[in-house]
Amino acid sequence: MAVTGEVLVLRALGIGDLLVAVPALRGLRRAFPDDHLVLAAPAGLAELVTLVGAVDELLPTPGLGALHWHRDPPKEAVNLHGSGPESIADLRATTPHRLVTYRHRDVPDVGGPPWPDGGHEVDRWCRLLHAHGIAADPADLALHRPATPSPAPGAVVIHPGAAFPARRWPPERFAEVARRFAADGHHVVVTGSDSERELATHVAIEAGLPPRDVLAGRTGLGELAALVADATLVVCGDTGMGHLATAYGTPSVVLFGPTPPSRWGPPADRRQHRPLWTGQAADPFGTRADPGLLQLSVADVLAAVPAGRVTRPTFSCECFSAANAVRWARRPSP
Repeated sequence: MAVTGEVLVLRALGIGDLLVAVPALRGLRRAFPDDHLVLAAPAGLAELVTLVGAVDELLPTPGLGALHWHRDPPKEAVNLHGSGPESIADLRATTPHRLVTYRHRDVPDVGGPPWPDGGHEVDRWCRLLHAHGIAADPADLALHRPATPSPAPGAVVIHPGAAFPARRWPPERFAEVARRFAADGHHVVVTGSDSERELATHVAIEAGLPPRDVLAGRTGLGELAALVADATLVVCGDTGMGHLATAYGTPSVVLFGPTPPSRWGPPADRRQHRPLWTGQAADPFGTRADPGLLQLSVADVLAAVPAGRVTRPTFSCECFSAANAVRWARRPSP
């Protein structure tokens, strides 16, 4: 099939940011089936981008100001990056035939719908495309299964890390959750990036897990996707790991702190995913653990494990310190 043009999409962010943009990327693929779709995103996401099944080429772009386009003007330049003028400027520099973006007051000569302050991140980008005449389905979140096998089929996956301290539940509590599942006969593994290996090792030691079950820094994104796809359960904070669980329909318990699940959580109608939140929004980039996140107890997490999908471990303590404050957040269907 001949290439008739190029569609350039900017989303130079992280794992979770890529995964919530999957419905928009699929919408663009359907709208421009004969064109070459280029995603400007960090090179480290390459294995996951392949699993989206909508992108022809990854253009390594580590962040704003780093988009280098030395080709003919793209047919479409699509801003899935953010609300600021910097992302608009990066795409305008490519002199596209059409720029698909939210408008910004600092760039008055560029049109588009106003930036929506509320709503889910998935819906935000689907609405942008709809405003420009491109259909996108917010429920289209699934990834293709990787060809690589899982390093621990059927495991309970504990992921204690998060990008910012405000979103990190205490490692001792993750360790207690891991210990409970291991005591009930589950194979438990602890994941994370290479920089989180020390954290993952600490959690494993506290939980009494052997070193071989620390997978932090030992899996590429393809292997991590395979691990989640074949896992029994994922327990994590507000990170890309939660979005991977959604992408593969793997039961999950996701602990939210400063950011409500209505903005970044799993779809409300997928009951195998249980977002926990005490209802207190705050700064997601804070340098200390969010007070609302700290209200969530080990008992809250164990009680939230989806019934009938995963055997809940026994928990002898009757003091559920924050159980009454926990909400399985629901948001209206788009």
